[in-house]
Amino acid sequence: MTRPATPRGPVRVLICDDNDMLRAVLAEIVEAQPDLTLAGSAAEADEAIRLAIARRPHVVVLDVRFPGGGPYTAREIIRAVPGVRILVFSAYGDQGARTEMAEVGTAGYLVKGVSNAQLLAEVRALGAEALTSTASVAEGDRA
Repeated sequence: MTRPATPRGPVRVLICDDNDMLRAVLAEIVEAQPDLTLAGSAAEADEAIRLAIARRPHVVVLDVRFPGGGPYTAREIIRAVPGVRILVFSAYGDQGARTEMAEVGTAGYLVKGVSNAQLLAEVRALGAEALTSTASVAEGDRA
């Protein structure tokens, strides 16, 4: 059972990485948080895009060297899911990768090896942005 973090509910997180073990560990970390809920996990671009459309995550944790293309995956999810925030989680911290991902509209970038606390803090911050954005869109639809 997931308890809401805010009156609008828990932050839904989709994990996208081709490393099975890392996906499983990240899923466990997310599921252990009372204010986060796992929206799914994907090992390649098409699966990630399908899951994002179906489950409407607030935050997508995405590997930059994701099978099918990290930038492609980010761009397609951003187009399909209004208000979603993409957190790049990569072994590569070079400026080229950062710039490429920023150009498609990602919201954050962490290099693998950060503490779980740092990762969760970023997920929560981006999730709060997404919840606010989603609430604003919904209010605009009712106006």
